[in-house]
This record gives sequence, structure tokens and C-alpha cells, in this order.
Amino acid sequence: DGVKDKLQVHNESLSDDYLGMPTEVGHSKNGTFKYLRDRVWEKVKGWMQKLLSAAGKEVLIKSVAQAIPVFSMSCFKLPRGLCEHLNMLIRKFCWGSKDGHRKPSWVSWEAMTQAKSMGGLGFKDFELFNLAMLARQAWQLLQHPDTLCARVLKSIYHPATNILEAELGRYPSQVWRAMIEGRDTLKQGLVKRIGNGATMHIWEQNWLPRAEFLR
Repeated sequence: DGVKDKLQVHNESLSDDYLGMPTEVGHSKNGTFKYLRDRVWEKVKGWMQKLLSAAGKEVLIKSVAQAIPVFSMSCFKLPRGLCEHLNMLIRKFCWGSKDGHRKPSWVSWEAMTQAKSMGGLGFKDFELFNLAMLARQAWQLLQHPDTLCARVLKSIYHPATNILEAELGRYPSQVWRAMIEGRDTLKQGLVKRIGNGATMHIWEQNWLPRAEFLR
């Protein structure tokens, strides 16, 4: 029994460390996902006490700090305030401090989140990355409607339509809210391939493969 208890505690700690998923998500997401803010701050606070080069900071930010909430962001829409706070912690660590005072940020956060090919550093904006992860989940539901997850969501929330035409509903769960957020993000750049035109609505659906004015 003692060994089983130790194994159970060990498995729970592994699940909490690597997956980072809350056991229950209620109506208040600020309290539910507070652990993400605490984890990122714990990492950043420890790094601030070390002398690191700019390249070293970049590696730690991309491989550790910005990877902590990835699993949660792929299933839930994080509050905007939490995303902004996480971005602030990254900026604070990136620019550093001197004599207890934070150094000025000479480059805007929007510029730092651009790709390196565009002159940025390739950092992720947590809110935009959250939407991208949810859009990826919506794309999986659209491409693979026979999976268990897709069939369960369809039977509960949109039995008579597909994911693109589904509505939020009256009592949606946090998971379904997140899927709708991802679906709406996906639809902004989704282009329908023209077949025989029987189900095509050229004034309501994107069908022109170009950068803008898709209809």
C-alpha cells in the first residue's frame, strides 16, 4: 500500500509538471490558471539571479518559459489579463534590471514577437499563440470528424451541423468555448476549395486564394 501511494503521488506530480492541466475548470478561469503565472515567475525569478547573455536568455525564454503553458493553451482560452502578465514577465527578464530597477525596453514587444526574418526575435505573444493553438484544434476537428473527441463534441453541441456552422449554445463548457474561439480564428484565413459549386456561397464563404479580400 505504501508503494502504491508513493507511485500515485509520483504520477500526479509528473502529470502536473509535464502536462500542467488543472483537474477542474470552472467559471472563473483567473483562479484556475493562476498556477501558470506562478510557474513562469518562479522560473524567471531564478534566472534573474544569474549572469546570462542575450542568446542565453533567448534560449531559456523560448525553450522553457514560453513552453510551460502550451498544453493548457491547446485546450482552453486563457484570460487576456493572464496572457498580458506572462508577456510582461518575459519582457522583464529579457531586458534585465540594474540596481533593482528595470532597464528600459528599447524595442516594442510587437517588434520582438515578429519572426527573425522580419527583424524580430521570434518570441511568442501568449494571447495570439493561444488562439493559434485553438485554431489548430478546430482544424483537427474539421479534418478528422470521425475521431472520438470530434464525435463527442458534435453529439453535444452541434449534432446537425459541422464545426464551421456550429454555435456557442446556451450552456457551453470551457472546452467548447475554446473550440469556438479557435474556429472563429481559423475561419479568418480558411479558403474553401471549389468543386462543382453545389454547396458554395460566394458572398458568405472565403474562396479566393490570396492575401486579402478572400470573397
